[in-house]
Amino acid sequence: MTSMYDKIFGKSVDYKYNEGELIKEFSAYVDSTYDQHYSLNKYQATEFIMDAGHGEGFTIGNIMKYAQRYGKKGGKNRADLLKVIHYGFLALNNHDKQLLEESGYKRRPINDENQ
Repeated sequence: MTSMYDKIFGKSVDYKYNEGELIKEFSAYVDSTYDQHYSLNKYQATEFIMDAGHGEGFTIGNIMKYAQRYGKKGGKNRADLLKVIHYGFLALNNHDKQLLEESGYKRRPINDENQ
C-alpha cells in the first residue's frame, strides 16, 4: 500500500514504531464508528456538536476523558487510546476548518507548520 507520504514526496518511510500498521488499524477503527449505535440516520451526534460551533471544547474534552480513563476502566484498554487519537483527528479537522473559514482559503496547505 502506498502511503500519503509516498504520494506527496515520492519515497517510502521505514517506520520504526510500527506506524504503518497502526495507521491501518486506526483507519479501520474510524470506519467502524460510522456503523455503531451512535450513528443515527447517517449522522453522528459529533456532527451536530461541531456544526453548532462547540468542536474545540468537545474534542479536547474527549481527548482528556479517554486519556485519563486509560488504565482505569478495563485496565490498559487499547480502545481508549484509539479514541484519544480519533478525537485528536477530529480536533485537527475542526482547527483546520476554523482557519480556512477565517482565511477564506478553500483548503489547508500541506505541511503548514505555522498553523
